[in-house]
Amino acid sequence: MQKKNILLFVLLFSSISIAQWKNELFPSDLNIQPFTANFLEPKAGFLISTDNNKLRLDISTSRDIIRWSDYNSTISIGADVFTFTRLRSTDDFKFPVETIDYLFGINAGYKKYLADNQEYGLRFRLSHISTHLVDGQYDAQSQKWREGRNPFVYSKEFVELFPYYRYQTLRTYVGFTYIFHIIPDELKKVNLQFGIDYFAPQFGTDNLTPFVAYDFKLSGDLKFLGNNIVSVGVKLGNWKQKGLSFYYSYISGKSIHGQLYDLTENYSNIGFNFEL
Repeated sequence: MQKKNILLFVLLFSSISIAQWKNELFPSDLNIQPFTANFLEPKAGFLISTDNNKLRLDISTSRDIIRWSDYNSTISIGADVFTFTRLRSTDDFKFPVETIDYLFGINAGYKKYLADNQEYGLRFRLSHISTHLVDGQYDAQSQKWREGRNPFVYSKEFVELFPYYRYQTLRTYVGFTYIFHIIPDELKKVNLQFGIDYFAPQFGTDNLTPFVAYDFKLSGDLKFLGNNIVSVGVKLGNWKQKGLSFYYSYISGKSIHGQLYDLTENYSNIGFNFEL
């Protein structure tokens, strides 16, 4: 009789706990807001270098597939599909494509709201990246690849964990990435990261918010190297939701493109990004 009562209690408790959580398929927003200065985030727009004739085109998306929520917590599972492409500007308004990187994977997020406009959470990813040189890097007259770079296999699979804490409109985060399979194998398999982003609605309007963000990433090939991204701009739309950003960005460190992983770069950019 006692065992029966215990079983009934467990079933009742479980049904009450499950009833407290609401689920939603394909919600319109993301549970974890993209980290503003982090490179591997969903973007749709251009980044135009002010130091040379290079451009970057991002066409990517991240969507939550299912979400569970109660009064102060949210859990989500989603998918990522990214492309980021390097082009160069030539005469007659032509933009040959030099190299393109592809990412696809799954993600999961947890977020908990606290008092006084505070929250904390984390995002997990399991992803694959592959890269390719494209015909814009090939010189048809000489029948050689430009700059002495020949195509090679670049591929990596990794897991990523980003815990964060937000107080009002200031967010700090750290990142840990473990690459469990990579070609070429001299690349470091562990990446460490931290960053901040800050939105300043007090200096804007309901639909125009200034922001500043910084990301530091420790990665490399034969030795570790610090990679820096600084972004300053304004966002049209609600600062926590979808919108359009115009910004200045400074990037330094190893190239973000896999086919150019051994290239060290330092350059400034003017960009815009649709958060779709």
